[in-house]
Amino acid sequence: MAKGRERKGRVEPRFEADGSGDPASLDLRLSRGDRAGGGVAKDNSKGRDNSKGKTAPKRSARAPAAPRRRRRSFLGTLVYGTMILGLWGLVALAGIVAYHASQLPPIDQLAVPKRPPNIAILAADGSLLANRGETGGRTVSIRELPPYLPRAFVAIEDRRFYSHLGIDPVGIARAIGQNLTRRGVAQGGSTLTQQLAKNLFLTQERTASRKIQEAILALWLEHKYTKDEILELYLNRVYFGAGAYGVEAAAQRYFAKPAKDVTLAEAAMLGGLVQAPSRLAPNRNLPAAQARAAQVLAAMQELGFAKPADVKVALAQPARPARAKGGGSANYVADLVMDVLDDYVGKIETDVSVQTTVDPAIQAVAERALVDELNQKGGRYNVGQGAVVTMRPDGAIRALIGGRDYAQSQFNRATTAKRQPGSAFKPFVYLAAVERGLTPDTVREDAPINIKGWNPENYSRNYSGPVTLRDALAHSLNTVAVRLGMEVGPKAVVQTAQRLGITSPLQANASIALGTSEVTPLELVGAYAAFANGGMGVIPYVIASVKTSDGKTVYKRAPSSLGRVIAPDAVGMMNAMMHEVFVSGTAKKGDIPGWDLAGKTGTSQDFRDAWVIGFSGTLVTGVWLGNDDGEPTKKVSGGNLPVEIWNRVMSAALRGDKPVPLPGAARWRRSTAVASANPAPAEPPSLGGLIDDLVGGGQPPARQPAPQRGGPTREDKNFLERLFGVD
Repeated sequence: MAKGRERKGRVEPRFEADGSGDPASLDLRLSRGDRAGGGVAKDNSKGRDNSKGKTAPKRSARAPAAPRRRRRSFLGTLVYGTMILGLWGLVALAGIVAYHASQLPPIDQLAVPKRPPNIAILAADGSLLANRGETGGRTVSIRELPPYLPRAFVAIEDRRFYSHLGIDPVGIARAIGQNLTRRGVAQGGSTLTQQLAKNLFLTQERTASRKIQEAILALWLEHKYTKDEILELYLNRVYFGAGAYGVEAAAQRYFAKPAKDVTLAEAAMLGGLVQAPSRLAPNRNLPAAQARAAQVLAAMQELGFAKPADVKVALAQPARPARAKGGGSANYVADLVMDVLDDYVGKIETDVSVQTTVDPAIQAVAERALVDELNQKGGRYNVGQGAVVTMRPDGAIRALIGGRDYAQSQFNRATTAKRQPGSAFKPFVYLAAVERGLTPDTVREDAPINIKGWNPENYSRNYSGPVTLRDALAHSLNTVAVRLGMEVGPKAVVQTAQRLGITSPLQANASIALGTSEVTPLELVGAYAAFANGGMGVIPYVIASVKTSDGKTVYKRAPSSLGRVIAPDAVGMMNAMMHEVFVSGTAKKGDIPGWDLAGKTGTSQDFRDAWVIGFSGTLVTGVWLGNDDGEPTKKVSGGNLPVEIWNRVMSAALRGDKPVPLPGAARWRRSTAVASANPAPAEPPSLGGLIDDLVGGGQPPARQPAPQRGGPTREDKNFLERLFGVD
């Protein structure tokens, strides 16, 4: 290739050997100077290539030095380090959050757990008797409440509730500052949403793990629900002490009113209560509760939640808890309802209201009458307990008092305690005799009697000779009752009592005529109802209807009975004889002017039990007095203290009602002049405990046609089985 050949204005590079023409002689090696940085070293060749004898190209005497790094300032290093640490801190925090989130159920499966159902037990007029269930009160909508009630909780617990996203950094910082300055845990930083998350999903333990999960759940709640929905959930779940969960339960518990009716002062007290329910409960520490309420009112005024004038009134008239109503006898009714409710509606999964047959006015009178009598005379007569049952002739319970004070003893003596009825059992003996042909004017001998060594006596130990059955029952003559029992046979007496509704086991022996087998007050009153209604058997009941919280009726009682259990003529004769008990007999002190009354008193051996069961054509009431341990009283008989209580209850219950005649009694009643000529002896006690194996005795007269019986409903059968343990 020719040297310096040009092609189209360009000089092509030339690669030739050193003149020999041999390409192999071409030297392509790099010298030290040709390599990068080679110019830095000192060139000893002085510009010549010793090996080739040629002049080397000239190079710069000194190559440029590499740029030097600037040293950071201390502040820059600190900022840089902080940023790195913060970044790693965020990574660590994300890991911790992810870990604790993994311990929770998957978010897409998370749901607010159902609130345990509340059972609101109502009186016949719709007023609340008691709440049952785990919460103590029903669920309320925030729309039902006065505006200042939810605001009280926001003001004192979470004033930034409507602006944060579930977690309040400002509140947390403020709480930390408060706690540091006070040297202790003085204030928490949890929002209402966090508190709700804890109540819904978590335990009450105070650990870092639980707080992280609480924050995660709070964010989920804020995403899932509106602020008002969160506040409504909170108000229905928060604990107020004394077994009250939710604002409705708390209002009923402390102020005996629904939450929709609380005043501003009461709302402030409820708002302050959740911080420490045990310490601030107004029924336990009223000064502390009122002081806390004042703080709530100040916060409400500061935030504009309450007018200064209203706050001033609330501070001047602070809230006070409502006084307990006596011993809370309505709880005995509530317990009875809960005992049998499952048989009517099955499993309960939502709030329900149970309307009962109880008349709150009669209930209050009966409770007051029993408590007053025991307070005034219990010590003198050595009697400490009692029970009262009032019932319509169809079996609907109008009042039920199971003891002197529910707070002291929840044992329901009206439904559960089985005691000897004494002479109060005699009407079943006389009815068995009447159904076999005897009448009120039939004469039997009042004289000493001996049955295989058993010698029952009258209380007075005196004997009147021949007496009519009317007088024998009115004056409760033991010898005549035993003779009648032996005439008809103890088995017939037992069958008669069972037909009328006595479900407790009865011993068919001679002493059954004197009431030695134990029964409950409720079943005895229920059996007497057949006399009051003209001969129809009834099963006592207390539930009239059951509705869900949205008003759907899930149960409504249909009219039912056991059918006719006493023939009309027999009812008339029995009512005429038992009427004499109130005219000239042992219950004369219980007479109510203008009313036809009938019934029977009873006293068990050694004055352990004292009874009176009496009725008009519209109402039946039974009273029992005694001691739980069976200790004898100091001569409490059916004709003294029980009759006084009975008269007070029935006088109030019948006030304003129109008197009605006793079914069938007019035909068999004797004149008042004849009745007044017979003085009323003292109430004789029966001779319980002297039970023998004697049965039968004598041939009974021809019996009357058997009464017709209906059938109990399924609910009635379940009621009997659950309440009395019978099939």
